[in-house]
Amino acid sequence: MTYLAFLRENARWLFACYLMTVFSGFGQTFFIALSTGDLQAEFGLSHGDLGGLYMLATLGSALTLPVIGRTLDHYPVRWIAATVVVGLAFFCFVMANVSAVWMIAFAYYGLRLCGQGMMGHTSLTAAGRWFTAQRGRAVSISILGFPTAEALFPITFVALSAVVGWRGAWTFGAVVLVLVTLPLLLVLLSRDRVPSASEAKAAKVTGRQWTLWDAACDWRFWLVSCGVNAPAFIGTSIFFHQVYLVELRGWSLELFAGAFFLMAAGVVCATLVIGPLIDRFSARQLLPFTLVPLMFACFLLANTHAQIVVFAFMALVGISNGFNGTLVGALWPEVYGTQHMGAIRSVAFAIMVFASAAGPGLVGWLIDIGVSLDLQVNVMGIYCLVFCALLTISARAYRSSEQSAG
Repeated sequence: MTYLAFLRENARWLFACYLMTVFSGFGQTFFIALSTGDLQAEFGLSHGDLGGLYMLATLGSALTLPVIGRTLDHYPVRWIAATVVVGLAFFCFVMANVSAVWMIAFAYYGLRLCGQGMMGHTSLTAAGRWFTAQRGRAVSISILGFPTAEALFPITFVALSAVVGWRGAWTFGAVVLVLVTLPLLLVLLSRDRVPSASEAKAAKVTGRQWTLWDAACDWRFWLVSCGVNAPAFIGTSIFFHQVYLVELRGWSLELFAGAFFLMAAGVVCATLVIGPLIDRFSARQLLPFTLVPLMFACFLLANTHAQIVVFAFMALVGISNGFNGTLVGALWPEVYGTQHMGAIRSVAFAIMVFASAAGPGLVGWLIDIGVSLDLQVNVMGIYCLVFCALLTISARAYRSSEQSAG
């Protein structure tokens, strides 16, 4: 089946998955951070105070996600998606009306859980379950929602804030979710998609359907999770401390912010390329290469201080995010089956959320005690290099177990 034919035949489901990743943007750091200055000014909070609230709320969402995420194994995607959208709209409204510090923490928790957590989790779980032989392409299309949100949400929020204030912008987000996103998803998901027998046969997936307990007892699951979540830890850490980075380098913040379009372009290009490659070679075979772009990005940023490095770094991070996000979305159902994918992926997502929460705090603490940022970023690059080897071992172990089962 050609790419265009695939898009045409599955447009409703692919667009639904894409929409969910787009609107996960309301719970992503790049969007929530736009209100940081206003919250600090109104409530007299320091950077550390607000950062601590954000970290605790994100960790709380990571602990909750495995419990809520497994509902996808028991209820239709349509109703889970609808519930999450309503929940996300509610927490957008809470953010628009915060009047106490505890409400900020509550809003952060809900935005991270419903936005970063469940919206992306529902989208990628559905794509992995609905599509087998074309899973790589389906996941790659779903992933495109993330760079779309990165490109559109911040500028829209800034423009709205100038007219109706930051609280009004959050209220507008809640209204859009309820009046636009929710009806669209209900219509698009009114029919569920079931892979045909020929698709299942072509996908070459083993017959075993792993439970969450089986996966949790598999050493490969934890080793791979430590590798594929490196982008969440490294990317969030560097972007959270971008002001310190540009001051350290003598760059301008405008230069750094202006290079974000290259990251979005890198995500799109890598996503569209890696999807068909996964369908051809399998996610297992491509697993050892997922951290290579990020490894080069870290070494480049740590050891070259010229301004042009900003653009190369952003492009490599984008390629890494597109490669890694698409590959992980296809890997878990490929190696563990789809029957219990909601529970398994919810744990994998929770690990990712935990990594994104822990990174900025750890890096900031190391900076405070005098550990140079260059040294830290070099260590991040070495971590990626080591895990390239460890992911190769994991990939071979997955292939060996598949051959034994066959």
